[in-house]
Amino acid sequence: MKYITILLFSVLFYGCTSSDAPEDNPTSDSPNILLIIADDMGKDATQGFSEGSIKPNTPHLDKFRNEGLVFNNLWVNPTCSPTRSSIITGKYGYRTGVKWANDELSQSETILQKYINEESSTAYSTAIVGKWHLSGANLDINPESFGLDYYSGLVRGAVQDYYEWQWTDNGSVSLQTEYISKVFTDLSIDWINDQSSPWFLWLAYNAPHTPFHVPPTEMHTQGDLPEYVDGLDPMPYYMAAIEAMDYQVGELLQGIPDDELDNTVIIFLGDNGTPGQVAQSPYSMSKAKGSLYQGGINVPMYVSGKGVSRGGEDNNLITSTDIFSTIAELAGVNDSEIHDSRSFKSLLSSESNIREFQYSEMNNGTDDMWAISNGNYKLIVSADGVMEMYNLFTDSYENINILDSTLSTSEENEKSDLEAELVKIRN
Repeated sequence: MKYITILLFSVLFYGCTSSDAPEDNPTSDSPNILLIIADDMGKDATQGFSEGSIKPNTPHLDKFRNEGLVFNNLWVNPTCSPTRSSIITGKYGYRTGVKWANDELSQSETILQKYINEESSTAYSTAIVGKWHLSGANLDINPESFGLDYYSGLVRGAVQDYYEWQWTDNGSVSLQTEYISKVFTDLSIDWINDQSSPWFLWLAYNAPHTPFHVPPTEMHTQGDLPEYVDGLDPMPYYMAAIEAMDYQVGELLQGIPDDELDNTVIIFLGDNGTPGQVAQSPYSMSKAKGSLYQGGINVPMYVSGKGVSRGGEDNNLITSTDIFSTIAELAGVNDSEIHDSRSFKSLLSSESNIREFQYSEMNNGTDDMWAISNGNYKLIVSADGVMEMYNLFTDSYENINILDSTLSTSEENEKSDLEAELVKIRN
């Protein structure tokens, strides 16, 4: 009897110990999450999209596209800070005050990384490596103060030189002289390999954002480029920066153990459209980055890896805020709608409809504007009441403002529906 009692005690004790430690024994429902953001990379500069005729050589990003799901209708914001803010808060910019590059996110906001560890039963290790750009030009703000476990990278929005830049690590700033895309990758590999629980890494490259430059030779296929000076064609330099980033993505994937990689869902997107200097047809300089036209806000996104059983293309209307709820749900949060965010996790395995409308906005201090679409029609409205409306079904790249002529009854109805939804969103 004594031995039976000891045996039962042992089974109960060790059984409870094992099940009560999810952080040390992640289940199949606790995938690692890798969010990779490219800076200033639109559809015209991305393989797999019809826009643009000059494309970079990106075998690793192509692998995400070929093995995962391609989202054709992701809307972000026209510049980087508001897109990043919308992802990290799940809120539209008019709610957070982050509506243009260099706007500062309040530390009172609950960021995604903090949210999933407050609302999920799984303890995630969280990190952001790379471009932050949510604190304006303030180098005194350590992103870790928002609730991150780890931050290392570029706090400001851009560098003057990819080989000489201000590196923030553990709240301290120092001069870094190694190629910035490589540094971000090496930091990411080191952090991932130091984790023993499920992890969420936000890797934010600043490439291919200006300045145009020549990356290390082994990282690109654009040939023997001279140092860039004004007057040279910027396109090969822009493509070289994308290729160098893709090369580093390959290094990252090689640096992650196979079992970790097999348990990782990967989300890749651009933070806004291509800069005007290198925008390609059907976009133009005035309808690229910095604008609410499709060339400024409709960017590439791929999702692949753990739990992604669908392939091909998805045409759902998605906004950058939706990444918040999607990642939260992937991390075990039960709520699929949070703030202005709706999870598209279900789309990774089955077809469904997520949104009827999508929304974006901008306020650069001069132009205060917002845009809304139902997939077929798009309305752009400025604070002073000026409107533009486009039939995206027949005029995908917004060449004909149908408000310049008399609207049909059905067009009037579409306009009324878009205006009514704008009132709901902004009030």
